[in-house]
Amino acid sequence: MGPTLYMLPPSPPVRSVLMCAKAIGVNLNSIKVDLLAGDHLKPEFLKMNPQHTIPVLDDDGFILPDSHAIMPYLVSKYGKDKTLYPTDLRERAIVDHRLHFDSSILFNRGLIISRSLIFEEAREIPQKLLDQLSEAFHMVEKFLQKTEYVAGNQMTIADFSFVTSITSWAVFVPLSEAQFPKITAWLKKMKQLPYYRENQIGLDQFLQLMETKMPK
Repeated sequence: MGPTLYMLPPSPPVRSVLMCAKAIGVNLNSIKVDLLAGDHLKPEFLKMNPQHTIPVLDDDGFILPDSHAIMPYLVSKYGKDKTLYPTDLRERAIVDHRLHFDSSILFNRGLIISRSLIFEEAREIPQKLLDQLSEAFHMVEKFLQKTEYVAGNQMTIADFSFVTSITSWAVFVPLSEAQFPKITAWLKKMKQLPYYRENQIGLDQFLQLMETKMPK
């Protein structure tokens, strides 16, 4: 048996781990954690992850939350091709920076909006939050002006985090080729990956949910 992932497909961080696992050929057993039903707040889950977030990896009793920690672990332990998480110190430092950027800025700014709509039943999205998310997209555009992928000229696990966040949050701040030419070109390449389907399945579910939650 392979590692177990506690997950819910619409979650962008979950999708990034699924893409990573497929890229390195690791089969993950999945256990659904229904956030809307409050599964993440049950005592047994809180004991495993006090942050009550998904995804969570259980690798033979080793418990690791957070996609930005899970992906480096999976590649380091199971990946034969280390280019997804380089061993060169400086190259890896750039990947680590992009993962932190996604966690604290790119993913987080969209999460604030989606959480208010899904769990707080917000009826409008403050323009300030949309502006902050747009700012994060512009930062990514600048990253891609220098390199082919978000952390260099080779694809890394940082691209998995960025693509799942960006394709989700584009429902709030649409991506036009005129405004974000580098991002849209990069997205076209990412969508050609044989394992991009791992993102698309959950993304479709997320967008269906958003259709019922977005302010009219």
